[in-house]
Amino acid sequence: MERWRSYDSIADAYDRLVVPYVFAQPAKDLVIALRPPAEGILLDVGTGTGVCATIARQCISPAGTVIGVDPSLGMLRVAKRKGSVVAGLVPGLPFRDGIFDALLASFVLSHFPSYQIALLDMVRILKPGGKLGVTTWCRNKTNCRQLWQETAESFVGKEELARALREALPWEEWFSEADRVKEALEMAGLAAIEMEAREYSVKLPVSDFLAVRDTGMQARFVRERLGVELWQQFRETMAQKFYTHFGEAVEDVRQAYIAVGTKPST
Repeated sequence: MERWRSYDSIADAYDRLVVPYVFAQPAKDLVIALRPPAEGILLDVGTGTGVCATIARQCISPAGTVIGVDPSLGMLRVAKRKGSVVAGLVPGLPFRDGIFDALLASFVLSHFPSYQIALLDMVRILKPGGKLGVTTWCRNKTNCRQLWQETAESFVGKEELARALREALPWEEWFSEADRVKEALEMAGLAAIEMEAREYSVKLPVSDFLAVRDTGMQARFVRERLGVELWQQFRETMAQKFYTHFGEAVEDVRQAYIAVGTKPST
């Protein structure tokens, strides 16, 4: 894997900035939609620094168990401070069949080379009657992210940047359609799919918005592609444009789908 695709080096910044601004509220809504059993055994797939797992632990009784699994050792190092974690890949989850009451997969389906095989592996380890909850992003084009995108494309080229994103997140655009999310869960053998769309709006300082973007897949590609000197120029140009257009703060608005499916009992 190219270095820019690894989450290891950004784990601390991700937990400090990206989690509270981007992922905390969708994670809470996903856990609420999943309605995990109080004394159940839960797995958070692609746990990252543990935002979903942490919220899930707060929603179940002390008799329940929540485990986070992720391939990034850097992210797990942070998540381990909050609870139990396991290093693992999907497919190939290191658990036997049918042992979990519920699974969470927050914004991870777009990462897999084959989301079909990944979902089958998740369903495999669910108990009959167990639930899988997922979130995916809708198409989100606010003014602040559009300006960031256009500026980045001026440095590395539109096609090159798009190709890098497709390599790292091959199903990001695919899962921006609600019907495709539902179809994917049904094809994996889940039933009684419940779906809803949610909008999340946050106002944050320009400096924080740009720091959040610096942790993203596209920015990490740009950084490796440009090298140290041009990367610094890129960041200075980006900051100048943002402060000119937006002043000291921006409003970032995102839409997401939350979907929950149940593994049939028979």
